[in-house]
Amino acid sequence: MILLRSILFNLFFYSITSVICLGFIPFLLFPRKYVLWLTRSWLRIVFFLEKSILGLTYEVRGKEYLPPSGSYIVAAKHQSAYETMKLHALLGDPTIVLKKELLKIPLFGTFLNKLDVIAIDRTNKEQSINSIITGAQRMQDLNRPIVIFPQGTRVDVQATAKDMSYKGGIIKMYANTNMSIIPLALNSGLFWGRNSFIKKPGKVVFEFLSPIEPGLPDKKVMRAIEDRLEEKSLRLMHEAKSNYPYLEAPPSLKMLENQT
Repeated sequence: MILLRSILFNLFFYSITSVICLGFIPFLLFPRKYVLWLTRSWLRIVFFLEKSILGLTYEVRGKEYLPPSGSYIVAAKHQSAYETMKLHALLGDPTIVLKKELLKIPLFGTFLNKLDVIAIDRTNKEQSINSIITGAQRMQDLNRPIVIFPQGTRVDVQATAKDMSYKGGIIKMYANTNMSIIPLALNSGLFWGRNSFIKKPGKVVFEFLSPIEPGLPDKKVMRAIEDRLEEKSLRLMHEAKSNYPYLEAPPSLKMLENQT
């Protein structure tokens, strides 16, 4: 049944996405707000497909930690494409720090560019840092939340921070904008694997954690981001496994004891 649901979902998902990309090219000639409306409409359709075909939905915890207005940095765990399609539902009108190569994808890259993201060239460290800093300062002026994945890419649920280290770009952003950092833990990878065709039913949990306030030492901030995201995401994965036994078994909670 899970396989059949996944086949149907992928068929509808890619078909509808292709139609939207081709049919709404004229929207690119209009102001950004129209492309934003189109993006949100597409994401609502995708959520409907996830819920009705896959039986996959989500829950949000810790929203009280989000400022009611202004710009702030969300440091998110990244296990799946799933969370990237929920950021507008979670945060309104966020910008996302992403690799520059995505802007080169026909049509899709044009839409991303129109949404005004922070694109970085990962092959050039100095240029990448400059892009992060200037992009973050610009978004702060626009009062938009900024989402960055500190590990830089999607990470398999079995991987540890040692397997995929946390990058320093977020610290440069934090130090040069005086914004708070709000960690975002999740367990999406158990339901929607990193590069998996198969999607599983259940409820993904997103959990915002208490803010890391401005002005703290770089090393202390980096350690706090890594420790809190790794611990909470692992606990959320174990919670999901206990609720949905058919999911892949996450790493043992004993890992947390070894890190303390």
